[in-house]
Amino acid sequence: MTEEHPEAGSLDAEGLRRRTADLLAAHPPATTDPLAFLRARFDAGLAWVHFPPGLGGLDAPRALQVVVDTELEAAGAPDNNPRRIGIGLGMAAPTILRFGTDEQKKRFLRPLWTGEEVWCQLFSEPGAGSDLAALATRAVRDGDHWTVDGQKVWTSGAHQARWAILIARTDPELPKHRGITYFVCDLTDPGVDVRPLRQITGEAEFNEVFLTGVRIPDAHRLGEVGEGWKVAQTTLMNERVAIGGARMPREGGMIGVAAQAWRARPEARTHDLHQRLLGLWVEAEVARLTGERLRQQLAKGQPGPEGSGMKLAFARLAQQISGWEVEFLAEDGLAYDDWTLRRPEGVDFTGREAGYRYLRAKGNSIEGGTSEVLLNIVAERVLGLPPEPRTDKDVAWKDLPR
Repeated sequence: MTEEHPEAGSLDAEGLRRRTADLLAAHPPATTDPLAFLRARFDAGLAWVHFPPGLGGLDAPRALQVVVDTELEAAGAPDNNPRRIGIGLGMAAPTILRFGTDEQKKRFLRPLWTGEEVWCQLFSEPGAGSDLAALATRAVRDGDHWTVDGQKVWTSGAHQARWAILIARTDPELPKHRGITYFVCDLTDPGVDVRPLRQITGEAEFNEVFLTGVRIPDAHRLGEVGEGWKVAQTTLMNERVAIGGARMPREGGMIGVAAQAWRARPEARTHDLHQRLLGLWVEAEVARLTGERLRQQLAKGQPGPEGSGMKLAFARLAQQISGWEVEFLAEDGLAYDDWTLRRPEGVDFTGREAGYRYLRAKGNSIEGGTSEVLLNIVAERVLGLPPEPRTDKDVAWKDLPR
């Protein structure tokens, strides 16, 4: 390395700007195929700057990612459509980085980040949503493969995904948290059946997934056999940060849409609506600033239970703001332009009608962990309150009543 290009791991903001400028000079966005640019960005270590060299990063501080993103956005560089690949970016990637083998990291991380391969999450099941550890999907060892049978539900994006992160029960003789193993499942394999779940919005971003005799190579196992719950905790903590802790400018997201509606319709204003909007605006700003603090903590290591608090605040605010907006807009707030069955790439909270936002926000207190479960996590792991009694903690899964 020359002085102009310091070694990875010792980079500061200026060093990252120089590397970004080199990328732009070698691959001008105006004349470079978007996928080729994204691949070059990954190979230059500018995808996730805090990841190791060779895996999309430079071992730089996580907080410096914004330096790269800002420079590339100003240059008109293509992004990787994070709304479409959010599960891969926010949940699968950090789990693979922490628990994957070298071969798994090299195989999965680059096409995941470039968007060439979309990921989904096969966790929740009928009867085992809030109590995820009670899952019944079975994986039985068969030589160097595992045969998987079961059903998953509420799977966002499975209709467009190639890969899924999957937890399955591998030892029913053990208590529910201990007999679970974590896998990567190829959704194009025989025995995988993805079916749409139509939502109150009329669309089907969710799915139910049936697994019948699906064979997964042991090489696609993440972590040790029986330690899937430990691996899943990394996924879940990152999921809650991804849902509730996204970086936003002031008046970003749904509060910005509500504020714009208020400014555009002076004839609909009332004192009560004004006071409620002010309160929501303040709460949204507090949540935004708290998210900034959370990201500073993330720069020092893996996310912890604090992300559950952020996700709780996000769900509550989204529902309250969307409810306020529908009330403020009166009959116009009920308008919704498309009730046909659609298979969207992701959730669009700010680019759709108020009626859509109001209906879709109802799911925010369920997805990514129900608010009730997250309240327990915050109470026990953040506030240090006594845990709830758990009579099934040491009972073999096969003996649990179902």
